[in-house]
Amino acid sequence: MSPEELRGLCLSFNAAVEDFPFTPETSVFKVLGKMFALSRLDARPLTVNLKCDPEDAGRLRADHPGLIIPGYHMNKRHWNTVTVDGELPDRLVQELVEDSYDLVVAGLPLADRLRLDRP
Repeated sequence: MSPEELRGLCLSFNAAVEDFPFTPETSVFKVLGKMFALSRLDARPLTVNLKCDPEDAGRLRADHPGLIIPGYHMNKRHWNTVTVDGELPDRLVQELVEDSYDLVVAGLPLADRLRLDRP
């Protein structure tokens, strides 16, 4: 997956925006002000920090050693750093990004979740 494809995927979700609160090089993708992905899109290898269910996080790390690791500079229980350099199937990366978005949306207040469901 290329940096452009990763950016496009993150921005494809309802109400998703790209922000740069840390540095101009670090893209932070948010939904209604809450982060669901963080990446330095110019880094090699390309990685992205994604929110993950704690029970799934350990399994994913065990199944993909070195490619999915505890979240760099993040809460290691709830975040993974995923290497997006082609070794992992793009479909898996897409599912992990979608899961991260869904977890963040699930934690939003009901009124915000309902607002996201409207066209």
